[in-house]
Amino acid sequence: MTDAEQRLWYRVRRKQLNDVQFYRQKPLGRYIVDFYAPSAKLVVELDGSQHMTSEGVGADAARDAALTTMGLCVLRFDDRQVLMEVDAVVEMIWRAVMERSR
Repeated sequence: MTDAEQRLWYRVRRKQLNDVQFYRQKPLGRYIVDFYAPSAKLVVELDGSQHMTSEGVGADAARDAALTTMGLCVLRFDDRQVLMEVDAVVEMIWRAVMERSR
């Protein structure tokens, strides 16, 4: 795991967010997502610099579209954002969990 993945995993593992189970490196269809909460149908992806290229942006858009057709919501965060503002990232994830767990 990257430093950003480790930091976020520490905050979402063991049902810390509204008693919702998250899995890491979860295969979904032809993709392996960074974090997945099945009860909320929520995918959380952390993007390093390779995602900022035109190729990376295009690949991410195709991936997000495929995951969305499975009924999943995809949240994307930049690695730097997770490292610098982990509380804000966790808050956004928590809000998505609350919204999708209704």
